[in-house]
Amino acid sequence: MKKFWLVLLSLGLIMAFSVSAFAVDVKVSGEYYAAGLYLNRINTTGGHGDGTDIADYNVGSTAFYFQRLRVGTDFIVSPCLKLVTRFDAMERIWGGARSYPGYGGASPHENSGLDSTSAGTRAENENIAFDLVYIDYTAPVGQFRVGYQKESTWGTIFGNNGEATPTGQIRYDGTFGAFSVVAMIAKMTDFSYSAVTYEDQTDHDYDSYRVGGIYKFKNDKVNGEAGVLLIYGRDATHKHEGSSSYMTRAYTVNPYFKTAIGPVALQGEGFYTFGDSKDYDAEGNTYTDVKIDAWRLFLDGAVKVGIVNAGLSVAWLSGDDTSTSDRAEGYSNAGIDWNPCLIMFNNDIINYWVGGLASGHDGNIGGPMSNAWFFQGRVGVNPTPQLNVLLSVSHAFADKKPSGFANGTYGTEIDLTGTYKITNNLSYMLGAGYLFTGNYYGDTCIDPIVDNDFILINKLTLTF
Repeated sequence: MKKFWLVLLSLGLIMAFSVSAFAVDVKVSGEYYAAGLYLNRINTTGGHGDGTDIADYNVGSTAFYFQRLRVGTDFIVSPCLKLVTRFDAMERIWGGARSYPGYGGASPHENSGLDSTSAGTRAENENIAFDLVYIDYTAPVGQFRVGYQKESTWGTIFGNNGEATPTGQIRYDGTFGAFSVVAMIAKMTDFSYSAVTYEDQTDHDYDSYRVGGIYKFKNDKVNGEAGVLLIYGRDATHKHEGSSSYMTRAYTVNPYFKTAIGPVALQGEGFYTFGDSKDYDAEGNTYTDVKIDAWRLFLDGAVKVGIVNAGLSVAWLSGDDTSTSDRAEGYSNAGIDWNPCLIMFNNDIINYWVGGLASGHDGNIGGPMSNAWFFQGRVGVNPTPQLNVLLSVSHAFADKKPSGFANGTYGTEIDLTGTYKITNNLSYMLGAGYLFTGNYYGDTCIDPIVDNDFILINKLTLTF
């Protein structure tokens, strides 16, 4: 009997080593950066027109070092099937206070849920937080992706929220010659009953449905692409049993184009959003319904001749007209992926790491651009293949001036950055920005005093 089992075991081992293994290839990529900054003022409101200071505001400076490790890992099961993952780790200020565990902000009073750029909380990102996990399957009829994916990336960088909180999506991409199509469903918010929420009502979710098409063209003189995305957002998170219950239904038409003609590159994107911002559907409500009528436009041109490059950007985002209480014209913003300046409308440095810039009106200095006319001119030079120097001048003012404010100017900013490529995978950036602050950020008085601001930053980035 022992010989029998010995022979059987030997045959089993032989068969096991003879069978092809279920191999999984692993592809790892990532980025680590360590940076330091000095911001001269964390508040741009200097005082009232009579010369008195505003004691309520902290007008000091700030300086700190910060870092982030981002690692993407693809588990490749076969040439057409893989599992895509990505996590952020040690995303923190060197020696700085840790965020309050379980909350989105830095204290128990900042219970905003998830980090604004992650699927985890800020405290989790200071340790480790997974942002992306999805199946990527390429079939004969197209590509399917299911799971937590980047949110809202389409066309140009304008209006994109790929660095925002990821969302659970079911997405299809198909290519048919010069045409390609995309269709997806995204779960933005879920308030269904579960072991976590214990909700006592149903159908209070926020869902987004998107479908679009792209046409690519190329000949001897010009090449590029053009596309349009249609978006329907159904937000029922504000529905409840009270009379103030309302539903939001937003429809967006989002065309874009990109083209290159010789050394000239042109791109543009537009958004028109309409629908119901607040549709009060409860019986006995006395509220006025609010319609959406919002526009966003972006144009950008760049040219490169030899070692010199230059560019011009123009953006317009409609602001909310205070005289029309039944319409929301300032419904949208320019997204968090676009950081045109080092201070103004900078989501990465000012909004995320500094925590925004306080002002007499709002924190729009360091958040996503909204209610704005924006103009920027750029000129750069590449004296060597490793060195890039860029100078930009930007000016912005409000599309609709808030009531009670005498001036709608955001300000004028001058930025100078230099990036040196030490190796193919290691680069160093040094930058400085100066903001001539506009009176939009002054206090609510007739003649407010605003203070100019400047920033110094350096950043070492490793990619692999």
